[in-house]
Formats: sequence, C-alpha cells, structure tokens
Amino acid sequence: MRVMFAGSPAPAVPVLRALLDSPHEVVLAITREDRPRGRGRTPAPTPVGEAADAAGIATLKPASINAPEALEVMRQADAGALVVAAFGQILKDDVLDGWPCVNVHYSLLPLYRGAAPVERQLMDGVEQTGTTIMLMDAGLDTGPIIEAVPVALARDDDAGALLMKMAGASGPAVVRALDAIEAGTLVSTPQPGEGSSLAPKITDEDRPIKPSRTAVEIRDQVRALSPHIGATLGIDGQQFKVWTVKPTNAAAVPGLVRDSGRLVLGTASGGLEIVELQPPGKARMHADAFLRGYRGELALTSA
Repeated sequence: MRVMFAGSPAPAVPVLRALLDSPHEVVLAITREDRPRGRGRTPAPTPVGEAADAAGIATLKPASINAPEALEVMRQADAGALVVAAFGQILKDDVLDGWPCVNVHYSLLPLYRGAAPVERQLMDGVEQTGTTIMLMDAGLDTGPIIEAVPVALARDDDAGALLMKMAGASGPAVVRALDAIEAGTLVSTPQPGEGSSLAPKITDEDRPIKPSRTAVEIRDQVRALSPHIGATLGIDGQQFKVWTVKPTNAAAVPGLVRDSGRLVLGTASGGLEIVELQPPGKARMHADAFLRGYRGELALTSA
C-alpha cells in the first residue's frame, strides 16, 4: 500500500525505517521546515527529512499540514494511509477525513494524553510504560486504539533513551496496522471513558530543582528533562543545567557541597550526586572537571 509519513525528530526515524523495510511504499515524507543549524546557521533538514532524502523519498515541508497547498500535494501522492510519529502539528478535519491517520503515541493510552508524555511519565516515576498505535480523531489523543506496545523501562533511562526505545518498538506495530488497513481487517478499540490523564507541555516552571524534594523525585525530574531541555539549579547567582545525577551514600548536608571530588546536593531524603552539569554559556561537563576549575561559592540561589 502507498503510505505517507509525517514526523520530524530523530525518534521518528526508526518508525520511518520500519515502513521502508516493509512491503508498503512510502511515497511522501512530511516534516518540519528546515531550520538554521551549526556555526554557519545554514538551514538544515530534520532527521526525518535527512532519512527521506537518503531513501529517495519526496518530501513536503509545510508551515502547516492543513494548508490547501499541502493538502493538494498529499492528495496527489495517492496514498492509502498517513502515519504520524512525533510530527508536532495538529491535524485538522481535512487531513483526518482524507486518510486513515495512524499515530504513534508515546504512552499507554488513555494515560498521559498530550504533548509531553515521555517527560511526564519519567517525572512521575512510572515503572511500566509503552506506546500506543492509534487512529487519530479530532480530540487530544482520544482516538481508538489499534495496539498497545509494552516497552521496558530502565531506572537510568532519560527521555532521549526512552523515546528511542519506544520508536524502535513501535515500527513493527505500525506495519501490522497498515497490513490490516490494506486487507480491510483493521480492528480498533475505543478508549475507555475513565482513567485518563494529561501530559501537558513542559514549561519553565517544571525545570528548577527544589532540594526540598526527595532524591528520587529530583532524579526523575533530571532524567525526564535530559538530554534536550535540562533541569536547572541556581549556584552562586547563576543558572546551571543539570543533566545527570545518581544516588550517593554521602551524608545529607543541606545545600551543595564538595565531597571527595564529587558534587553532592542535599535533598529531603539524603544526598544526590550531580554527575554532569552545564554552566551558563559553556559546554556540558562532568562534575569533577567543574569542581577543579570553579572558584566561586557553591551557594544555592534562585537564579
């Protein structure tokens, strides 16, 4: 069956590759517009755009997938379905009514509907997770479920690692859904009316680390916001990004202290070692390298 694919970031690429390895024919890849990248700020394609170019697939990079000119290109593709994975645009009725729209959602629906399901799950410290292959409707991730795919979650997975696991697990399920659509045998199940939860977009209010919370809560916050957003910690009037932390047996001293070459944050439940952080305007670095070169106070501040 001829299919279209809509996605942009790296976690969407494994789903696209699963389609390319299947009997189905990807005839159009729809992705975000090119954006400046690197020192030269040269416009560069998204990871999906790069993968599509490498595979010789035609690409469409609309400001809005719902625009009349984008819809016309999609109609000319003569596809039997549209697969959506981490695309980042809201699909309106003209798209939803034009094709069966098979979406990869990165939670086990009806839990964590919304823009940041992976981050919110990690923040909440969930122990079980998975992805949902669903048919899209006009609601917020409310469409009928085709297949739920369990995904193993390790305690040290950050959002980036978990997303890639989910993407890899989702590809075969998407192919199975397309097989069923082509054969006319697709079965989907309406989502239950109760037991849903939301996963709203991450905001600046979600980023500051609060030592009044437990070490486990802070660890989950840090890994939820890594590797692209970053939890923040005010040190001596400057805002640092914190990328990696781990439990420690060091004494729980209030504030931030040096402990045998380690950087340890006191929390409500004990010490938490900061392993990797990023000073403002500088690259990420291991905490021991930071401590060797830092001459300021390790005073916690609101900045």
